[in-house]
Amino acid sequence: MKASGDRIRLIVNADDFGFTRDVNAGIVEAHNSGILTATTLMANGDAFEDAVALAAGHPTLDVGCHLVLVQGRSVLDPSRSLPQTLKELVQALLRREIPVYEEIAAQVSKIMAAGIRPSHLDTHKHTHLLPPVLEAVARAAREFGIPWVRRPFDFGIDTGAQWTKRAVTLGMRVMRPGFASALDGLRTTDHFAGFQITGTLNEDSLAQTLERLPAGLTEFMCHPGRLGPELRGAQTRLKESRELELAALLSPRARSVVEQRGIELLNYWQAGITDSG
Repeated sequence: MKASGDRIRLIVNADDFGFTRDVNAGIVEAHNSGILTATTLMANGDAFEDAVALAAGHPTLDVGCHLVLVQGRSVLDPSRSLPQTLKELVQALLRREIPVYEEIAAQVSKIMAAGIRPSHLDTHKHTHLLPPVLEAVARAAREFGIPWVRRPFDFGIDTGAQWTKRAVTLGMRVMRPGFASALDGLRTTDHFAGFQITGTLNEDSLAQTLERLPAGLTEFMCHPGRLGPELRGAQTRLKESRELELAALLSPRARSVVEQRGIELLNYWQAGITDSG
């Protein structure tokens, strides 16, 4: 058995649970038949109730909160739309037009009221890279007793990724010290992956990422789904790509790399138990 410092541990986490029913179906399929171990639920998603029912029927699927401050409707005030772009969100934050913590707390409360005990928090479009949002997310994690928060900094530069994604990844590194300080006392994975290949993830890029995983605990972010009528009509750039991601997560090649490298697949609850033990 490898020493704890040499072990490669991996949480494969899908965003957008609750977005549409066909996305929900793909996430559950990736968990049942592939390497996906966790997901995060959108409290304002059109398929929220369907996701809650699926979660109840699949207790091994670890469910967290995918906090949404961009796109869709507010949970705090359903008569109000959220900003439609990151630029609009930043402008609204500067004008103090959004009660950020209250909106986040309303979303977490809705998910918990549905019978889900969330283990982790992340944000749609990585909005918790913005300091006011990060502060609110950290506060919610502490007050609701949610131990894990996403650490959204890819562990390396993927030479096959689009140059814009690689440039953003390099630029984001300056945020790491402030990010770690804001989350003091909360849990984050040692490493993160998936940002640079969002929208282009396929069997090859997944296998290459798995081959490069460092020792320690990594969260791999993904967006699988089935391309049904609801997803086709939804406001998102990730449509056909979700089918490709699902195929990659289900592929024998991905499973083979996991087995050959001795990668331990686990979810957030299991990671917490393993660390404490």
